[in-house]
Amino acid sequence: MSTSVPFRVHIAASVIIAAALPFLVPSTVLATEILIFGMAVIGCNLLLGYTGLLSFGQALFFGAGAYIASLTAIHWEIGLIPVLLLTILAGAILAAIVGYLAIRRQGIYFVMLTLAFGQLGYYIAFLAEEITGGEDGLLDVPRPPLELPLLPDMTFANDASFYGLTAVIFVLCFLMMQRLVDSPLGSVLKAIRQNEKRAEAIGYQVRLYKIAVFAFSGAITALAGGLYAMMLNFAPLSNIDIETSEQILFMAVLGGLGSLYGSVIGAGVFLVASDFFSELWPRWMLLLGLFLVVVMMFAPGGLWHGLVVGFERLRGRHKTSTEENDHG
Repeated sequence: MSTSVPFRVHIAASVIIAAALPFLVPSTVLATEILIFGMAVIGCNLLLGYTGLLSFGQALFFGAGAYIASLTAIHWEIGLIPVLLLTILAGAILAAIVGYLAIRRQGIYFVMLTLAFGQLGYYIAFLAEEITGGEDGLLDVPRPPLELPLLPDMTFANDASFYGLTAVIFVLCFLMMQRLVDSPLGSVLKAIRQNEKRAEAIGYQVRLYKIAVFAFSGAITALAGGLYAMMLNFAPLSNIDIETSEQILFMAVLGGLGSLYGSVIGAGVFLVASDFFSELWPRWMLLLGLFLVVVMMFAPGGLWHGLVVGFERLRGRHKTSTEENDHG
């Protein structure tokens, strides 16, 4: 959807996605996982799809969010909102630092720097066993209650209630990020992706914009990581592993770069396919790989791009048919 689409359409679309998803997939837990990774993929898409920055360090922000949310929920008796705000703030600060250092290089050197920072974070988490649980991860992560003035505390002990919480957060994050990419800031990011030197020549502070988009990406990715740890009641070390970065990146490419809707579709298709193939065969990763190869061959621009092109072709054929009938 382009910037010409009224914002109320984005509101309606995001609410429909969140409301319909539990009825479209086999379980509420899987629906929750799709929305969580949808937010993480949106964070990746902000960097790659809108700004042209290929980062292999997204797991660093995802894992950091999981650990920050888990540690604050375990050791501090505070409500859900402070936990999530601290998680978002920590993710934004960490990503801004990584972005400040990584954007000093371009091309393959930038990519390798993000990979190096991701691996550095993994080994720090692995060695800091007293804090992070090391290889075992953090166990018994609670779901803090939602404390609002003049209202009784809301708890999220069952999967349905936690999905409701995740759905509300997803809709808010989706709409905020849609506002961002449709704003003048989003236009500058696209200009940087298309021609960085020209954007700099016009007068834009390209480095500051890159750091800013890193901060936005880190904030929403860390939020997703924190919610994922609460969903599992567990913060595994694998959250900060390079494999998580690869999965998030692949979901972004699969759904379609430069589209928030593509981010959600990519996460949904990847996770549903993984769940389906894992029940068919122990070596299900082979089936998943073949499936994804076929999808990418027939939809090289991503699933969202394929859907948009298909819809426009159908509309064009319908319009042509209508005109022929009118002339006939």
